[in-house]
Formats: sequence, structure tokens, C-alpha cells
Amino acid sequence: MNALEVRGLVKHYPGVTALDGVDLAVRPNEVLGLAGENGAGKSTLLKALVGLVTPDAGTIHVRGEQVKLRSVVDAANHGIGMVFQEQSLVPNLTAAENIVLGSEGPAVRRGIYRWDVMRRLAQEQLDKIGSPIDPLARTDSLSFADRQMVEIAKVLRIEERSQHPPVVILDEPTSVLESKEIETLFAQIRRLREFATVIFVSHRLDEVLDVCDRVCVLRGGKSVGEVAAAGAVPRELHRMMIGSTGSDDHYHGSAATTVVEEQPRLSVRGLSGASFHDISFDVAPGEIVGIVGVHGSGREDVCRALFGAEPTTAGEIRMDGTRIDLPSTRAACAAGIGYVPAERKTEGMVGALSVAENMTLAKQQARCAGPFVAPKKQATLVDSWIRRLSIRTPGRDTPIQRLSGGNQQKVILARWLVAGDIRLLLLDHPTRGLDVGVRSEVYRLMRELAATGVATVLLGDSLEEAVGMADRILVMNDGRVATEVPCPTGAKPTPLDLVKEMV
Repeated sequence: MNALEVRGLVKHYPGVTALDGVDLAVRPNEVLGLAGENGAGKSTLLKALVGLVTPDAGTIHVRGEQVKLRSVVDAANHGIGMVFQEQSLVPNLTAAENIVLGSEGPAVRRGIYRWDVMRRLAQEQLDKIGSPIDPLARTDSLSFADRQMVEIAKVLRIEERSQHPPVVILDEPTSVLESKEIETLFAQIRRLREFATVIFVSHRLDEVLDVCDRVCVLRGGKSVGEVAAAGAVPRELHRMMIGSTGSDDHYHGSAATTVVEEQPRLSVRGLSGASFHDISFDVAPGEIVGIVGVHGSGREDVCRALFGAEPTTAGEIRMDGTRIDLPSTRAACAAGIGYVPAERKTEGMVGALSVAENMTLAKQQARCAGPFVAPKKQATLVDSWIRRLSIRTPGRDTPIQRLSGGNQQKVILARWLVAGDIRLLLLDHPTRGLDVGVRSEVYRLMRELAATGVATVLLGDSLEEAVGMADRILVMNDGRVATEVPCPTGAKPTPLDLVKEMV
């Protein structure tokens, strides 16, 4: 008897069939990988399994029993829990409150928190994954990676609250974790296999094959096959995902063409802030400079400071030789600086607004005639970028929250291209959560922009990505630039070389 089974699941949205008769069977005590391009239907399927989406047709069976999952609580009562790709924590609560939320049990007596009990219950879950997080720390004070560990600890509460062997769904759990944290997570997944069933989703195909027993592949809302993880290779999964041969290393190939000029496009001297100190570097027109570092190195804050989103205490920033002040993101936009944030849902887009409105959010004048929006001008502009970037959407007026993660990312990238005056592009994990096909398109676009003279600062999603895409790499350690590593074509450093510098 399967731990979980889906038969002929169908889900329609206006203009889109997200699930088209999906079949899926998960055996007890196995780790099943779920792979597919952005828009293949993975997110919709997972939401159906945790009660967030009601299928139009098909059935879901848990341990042989057909069930109707109408809510997250309903799914949890059947032993199904999920760590979401886009975090679902309450930011103004403590880590402990988030971990026990909805299943407080003895942590609440007569409507009042018993903090000692709550802390103990939360600590038990954090200890499972080897996390040093203080259970009483406010969630909004934690880094993205630490919040992800809280998410994982929260879903593991199902082990205590459910009367059934749990089914744990992990949707992109490693997207912001460092290698040591990933190793800890994989050890936990292997422990979970002893008493639970795990569904693991990641766009990093090597991770899928490393930790899973079997891999099921979705394409176009359909189940297109499965493979045993043992002996399989990423190329095989990629071929099933897109229907052709491919590789997960799309950043390799022709390097970005650097436009050699005496004056740098961006010049940073002695820049300091709360988490970084005395940062100095240049970026030439058409150059891609990567910044790497372990969690807490300060590289994300440097990137945000260059977009006016993080205060600085010292130093100067020059663009094309002219000193600029960046007291706000508005000032950065006016200076021709674009920023693609790591947290797409919360910082990169307005979910309820349309594709067109999100695409023109930073450059309102691009869609206006005088002080008013010109519908025809906006339609022509937006439709041209939808075609150029192959954005899969029912139309320009579709709310962006209905698009897959990869297509949302394309819209956010297009935002900085619509006016054609971008001089510096800051990319903070631009391929996080994207499948191999969309990553390839992002890399191609980065090289096209470099060829036109746009300077780029890249915080790569992996060391391999940084090495493959960058002309130079800055290694940050404890808030400072520790060293600079050139990445010449044909003689690029290895990720291991960078790790030695990072630590």
C-alpha cells in the first residue's frame, strides 16, 4: 500500500491547465524526488497535497484511503506537512511560536503561553536539524537561511502531532542554505526515511539524485515518467523535463564580453555599513563581477547598499566618474541602477498587480504619455518583452502571483530593461528556485546585457554559477573583501579554490 497516491489530478486556471491528469505514487519510507521546469505543475500539485488547492478532477489517497484535503490543518491531520519554497512564517513572532503554531498542545494553558514548555518543544525540533537558533528570537531578526531552518523544524512537528506515519514535503529547502547546512538537512532527510515518507523538490538535479530513491518528472502539467535515482544523471532528468538533451551547466560556454574602457562604470571606495567595512572595488562597462562568501559575510548587505536599501556609514560610490548619493531606492533607480532581490515574493513583486504593472513598476514613464498611462503604449511595450523573454502568461493583465516562479523572475528582470537606461544591474541570487531551462535564459540575458555595456554585480546561487558567469570574483569574509580572483576564459578557478579563500 502506498503512503500517498494521486490519480488523474486536474486543475484549471483561467487560460492555463496547471495539472492535466497527473498520477503519482509515493511508497512508505522512501524519498521521492519531483522534477520539472517552472510551470510544469509542481507547485500546484504540492498545494493540492496540503489542502491549499482544490483539484477540479482526480483523487488523492493516503495509505489507501481516498481523502478530501480542504485545508492545511486537514492535511496535517492526515500526517502531511510541507516546507514551502516561499516562506510562510509570521515575522513578528518568535521562532518557537512559529514552530508550534497550530499545534501548541501543552505549550498553551487556558489561553496563555507556557513559555518554558514552548521553548522546550521548539528546541526539540531545532535539535533534530542541528540548528543553533535561539527559539525565543524574533523571526524577522533571522537571516533567510535561518528562517528556512525554522520552516523545516516547524514541519517536523508532524512527527509528534499526527497519529499516522508522516508525509513530509520539502519544496526547494536548500535554495539559500550553505553546503554545511545542506549536509545537515540531507542527514535529517535520511533519518526521516526511517519513519516517514518524503517528497523532495529541487531545481538542483544533482541534489535530487543524491538524496532521493526515485524521481518523478512533470512536463506541461502531465506525468512524463520516473527513474530510479541510483545510476541516473542530471542530463537524463533534464531531457525528460524539456523533451530534449541538455545540461545543468548552462553558465559554461562563451564568456561575457567585457567592454574595456579606462573609466569604470561603478567605483566603490571605502564603503562601510552595519555588517560590512571598507569595501572597495570597480566594475567596468560590460563586466560581470561576482561576490561570494559564507552566510554572514556581508555580501547581501553590500548589494542592498548599492541600491539604496541599506544605510552606509562611510565611503563613496561613483557611477561613470560622478559621485552619487543613494539615500533611497528611488535615487538608485534614477541613477540607472537595477536590483533583482533574492526574496522574490516579498521584495521583488506585488503579487496582486498584473504582469504589465509589475514590469513597469520602476519606470512608470515608460508606459505613460505625459502624466497619464497610455494603454496602447503599455501594451506594445509589455507584449514585446513577454515575447522576447518567452514569459509564459495568459496575458499582460494576469496577476503576477499566478505565474510560476521562473516566469515571475523574468518579469522582474524585464522591469529594469523596459526603459533602456540601465547602467548597473545588481543580481542577488537571480536563479534561485529556477529550473535549468529558465536559468539558461537568465544567463543568456546577462551576457546580452554585458555586450551592450551594462555592468553587473552577481551574487550567485552557487559557487559554480559565480565561476561560470563572472569575469572577476570578490571573496568576502567577516564583512570585508578578503581577496579578488580573476576568472579568465579557459583558466577559471574551481569552487574549491574559492572555498579556501572564503574560510
